[in-house]
Amino acid sequence: MLQLPVMTEQAFIPQNRTRRLERALGDGMRARLPLWAAEFVMFTLKQGWAAIFGALLLLGLIVSDQIWQPDWAIARYDALLIYALGLQALFLVTGMESWREVRVILLFHLTGTAMEIFKVDAGSWAYPGAGAMKLWGVPLFSGFMYAAVGSYMARVIRLFDMRFAPYPPLWLATGLAVAIYVNFFSHHFLPDIRIALFAATVLIFWRTRIWFTIGASTLWMPLPLAALCSSLFLWLAENIGTRTRTWLYAGQDSSHWVSLAKMGSWYLLLYVSFVTVTLVVRDALSHAPYRPAPKSAQLRQNRASAAPEPAGR
Repeated sequence: MLQLPVMTEQAFIPQNRTRRLERALGDGMRARLPLWAAEFVMFTLKQGWAAIFGALLLLGLIVSDQIWQPDWAIARYDALLIYALGLQALFLVTGMESWREVRVILLFHLTGTAMEIFKVDAGSWAYPGAGAMKLWGVPLFSGFMYAAVGSYMARVIRLFDMRFAPYPPLWLATGLAVAIYVNFFSHHFLPDIRIALFAATVLIFWRTRIWFTIGASTLWMPLPLAALCSSLFLWLAENIGTRTRTWLYAGQDSSHWVSLAKMGSWYLLLYVSFVTVTLVVRDALSHAPYRPAPKSAQLRQNRASAAPEPAGR
């Protein structure tokens, strides 16, 4: 009979160490700064910590663009693939990402690579550099750019203890995500329905709030507004990609800014990303309105979560 491996206490040590480091950083900020300043700093640091995978990928694009020489033994795209794989391994070994988060990243990698292959073949954009690890003109590292979005979403939900409430019926949210994803392909042959999809995101999610915790405060933001703000940052990341000639849109020069219309594309794609994440991270969803605990109770909960992990956990 096949004996499956058992997850021992040692398997959780790196992840527990990372969680304790995150808690210690928050406690240090609250001990040294006024409450409002500590919460602002912690919000900024948590956002940066959640986006670290994507930030390091963008750093890799910038550095490789500055130093790479055409006569080097390995192509830049292939080096970026090795770099991305190394980052993923490092995040797992150090406990910065859990296996549950890696499942999210794999889903993003697969769906993102499928879209890349189709869009490059359709002439929407291209990867002008050489590389051995290319599939139908698409370097395999490109899937990690989509995976970075999944990594950010999974990590930010955990870091801010997010709750999404009241969340629409799963079939409705999933149906919207499928319609958005299909439209990215079908609009090349059929009428583009993105205007209707924009309206649908607001109609379906207009009541949904993203509740998030910073220290003793529990705050909220409408989900469509959060998607709009996130699409701006992804548009800026797109410009880093084109300025470094990692990819170029049809008719675009690397010195030109990416069209603002791409913000709309990312806004829609974020709903696909969000629904994909919540297929794995289901405990953050609530169909009923969410009522946060009073600040006093929240403080007690934070102190309890900051206590040392019990032995054997």
